[in-house]
Amino acid sequence: MSLSDPTLTAIPVDAGQGGLPATRAVVDLAAVARNLGRLRARLAPTTRVVGVVKAGGYGHGLVAVARRLEAAGVDGLGVAVVEEAAALRGAGVTTPILVLSPGYEAAAAVVVELALEVVVSDLAELDPLEAAARRAGRPVGIHLKVDTGMGRLGLDAPHLETALARLHHAPYLRLAGVMSHLACADEEGAFTGEQIDAFATLRPRLAAAGFGAIPLHLANTAGVVHFPAAHFDMVRPGLGLYGYGAVDLEPVLTLETRVVRVRHLAAGATVGYGRTFRCGRPTRMGVVRIGYGDGLPRALSNRGCLLVAGRRCPIIGRVNMDLTCIDLTDAPAAAVGSVAVVIGRQGGERITADEVAAQTGTIAYEVLCSIGPRVARVYGGGE
Repeated sequence: MSLSDPTLTAIPVDAGQGGLPATRAVVDLAAVARNLGRLRARLAPTTRVVGVVKAGGYGHGLVAVARRLEAAGVDGLGVAVVEEAAALRGAGVTTPILVLSPGYEAAAAVVVELALEVVVSDLAELDPLEAAARRAGRPVGIHLKVDTGMGRLGLDAPHLETALARLHHAPYLRLAGVMSHLACADEEGAFTGEQIDAFATLRPRLAAAGFGAIPLHLANTAGVVHFPAAHFDMVRPGLGLYGYGAVDLEPVLTLETRVVRVRHLAAGATVGYGRTFRCGRPTRMGVVRIGYGDGLPRALSNRGCLLVAGRRCPIIGRVNMDLTCIDLTDAPAAAVGSVAVVIGRQGGERITADEVAAQTGTIAYEVLCSIGPRVARVYGGGE
């Protein structure tokens, strides 16, 4: 998809040429559904999928992505906070929603009202949930989190029986799952294997305590792709839904802007704040309407590229808050109004979030989640 695709639905902000947003993230919702299908193909038919849509659907759009996953038959949705879950319920999403992060205790009544499930990593979190559920007269679903090596949140494994005993006497607390979290499934196989083995020991302990039918879930995208033994009864892919983490997945988002000025600079001229770039030749310079205020990392200054007229055009000078300069000398077809691709394909060239992450010393997650709110999200491929 591109800026000229008339089938897309745009948020009408910051209009550029032809009434289109000058800078926008084009999101192919059909690709989200295809990625879900490709991840499912790696799983047993009975393994459920909770699609993680936290942080605004990893920068792609919380509600739009959640609705498309719901239409594609996802078994559940994962969010970080109650506010995200409330936004989904307000948009008519009825699929089960799991709140993954702590800090929801003050909103326990909302959790119950919206029929949310929550991850419990400390037994102190049970009291406000139980009280709210009792007042409402209906139980709340909880997923006990056990720490198998992440070292961040979760019950220590020896305390599982204590938690289960507590639940035996709590009719308003319904155990809906037991989970853990992989620390380095995309980096270190040996430790991941240790985590998988430790997690597997929980199943007989659950059965001995009378909870033998409770689903276990451990795997993120990397776990789904690389560690079949981590699949258990349910998985929680996030990044893979958006097209990263395996070669058979397709990136969902294209980040595009426009060339708004073209200038001719003499050899020896300097560009931008701090004069960090000096033209080594007569240079045809383009100015594009995107900067670190939109999510273009400042660390790409003098090192990254954008795609214009099917060519890689280097960023020259420092990335500014709102504008960035690029070298168009080797892209003679580029002109004012030309589309400049930050992430995505143009012609035979492609820039991925992984490439941007490698150039800036971070990860694709951060690159995608950093796309700012003033960047219009434009959707195609919906139901």
